[in-house]
Amino acid sequence: MWFVIFTLLLFLVFVISVSWTDRRGAPWVPTTMNTVRKMLTMAEVGPDDVLYDLGCGDGRTIVTAARRYGARAVGIELDPLRYIWCQMLITVLGLRDRVQVIFGDFFNQDLSDADVVTCYLLQSTNNKLEEKFQRELTGGTRVVSNTFTFPGLQRVRQDGDARLYLIRD
Repeated sequence: MWFVIFTLLLFLVFVISVSWTDRRGAPWVPTTMNTVRKMLTMAEVGPDDVLYDLGCGDGRTIVTAARRYGARAVGIELDPLRYIWCQMLITVLGLRDRVQVIFGDFFNQDLSDADVVTCYLLQSTNNKLEEKFQRELTGGTRVVSNTFTFPGLQRVRQDGDARLYLIRD
């Protein structure tokens, strides 16, 4: 009996978690590791960069940016379950000195120190982000978006096969 109740509660928390993030920016759909590497390569991420991943999910982009490319990475995550997962992951991997995860809405976070911004959101969310990017990002900040574009910002390069778009602010 307790197992059934526990399972139902866990399922309910999961459903609420997914629906909450869907309404606030995008549902969680994990980016493949191959696409993560392509995004980071397209943005020319290096050890002197500060990377922000908007809606960092399970942390694969921020962890890869730190481990493979030497960048300092900041993930912003609204979902409490994925936020906790990311905190545990970066602790277990010993990346606390290079990776930070912020619990909250990326619309309420200052992105002005970002050299690179990565995102895999929805088109409607990207449309809302354009003004924020124009206000907060400095010239030369590289933005890589998976699947969805920023119509009002200048696209520098795209990988049509992977549906990745590089924008320079």
